[in-house]
Amino acid sequence: MNTLMNILWFVFCGFWQMIGWALAGCLWSITIVGLPVGIQCFKFAGFCAMPFGHQIVYGGGTGSFLLNLIWIFISGIPLALSALANGAILCLSIIGIPFGLQCFKFAKLAFMPFGTRVM
Repeated sequence: MNTLMNILWFVFCGFWQMIGWALAGCLWSITIVGLPVGIQCFKFAGFCAMPFGHQIVYGGGTGSFLLNLIWIFISGIPLALSALANGAILCLSIIGIPFGLQCFKFAKLAFMPFGTRVM
């Protein structure tokens, strides 16, 4: 069932969210200082392709908190707004509700990507 949901997700919504995370990763990777942030963005871009069957575990310490604050103002807000808009549109139909909930999960991830693990 997860495979079918992942295929439908990728076709209807996941590709565009993956492009957003990959674009953010490319922009962060321009400088050497931003390279670790870009690598994290590319990891989450891959996660955006197939989110069903995976859990996000939030954690981290002071370094993650400070990096998340910087992230929110530079890349987090646009990614979160796009995920919220996709989620709201998908939740308009009963069939789209599971996909909309995944979008809301990515909106939360867009605000706190550092210190998280995908299991």
